[in-house]
Amino acid sequence: MFICLYPIYINSKKTLAEGRRIPAEKAVENPSCTEIRDVLTAAGVNVYVENKMHPREWNRDVQFRGRVRVQLKQADGELCSDKFSSRKDVMFYVAEMIPKLKTRTQKSSGADSSSQPGDGGKKSKKKKK
Repeated sequence: MFICLYPIYINSKKTLAEGRRIPAEKAVENPSCTEIRDVLTAAGVNVYVENKMHPREWNRDVQFRGRVRVQLKQADGELCSDKFSSRKDVMFYVAEMIPKLKTRTQKSSGADSSSQPGDGGKKSKKKKK
């Protein structure tokens, strides 16, 4: 048995009416299908990504496209992983692990250091004029 996960389900920027399925406090800001796939693959779950889109997603960019299919149960009905017994377990796990990815931690530290000198340069140009 496979379940479907869209990034909108765990996006902290979305409301319940827009499709978020877990509490905003536990959700992640703008997750992507590749991040969900990476986290679940590292957990040892069978995963594949489809080029689909959630109907409530208004943004049609490539970044927001994709549906992740996750295998929870085998053909005989036995769970594939003891960690995940339901769809909610998978969503909470993914929301917990995505902020720990290297791509997330590197982007936040790199953006902080690059934005500070740029702001200083802009201020000095305004003073010269």
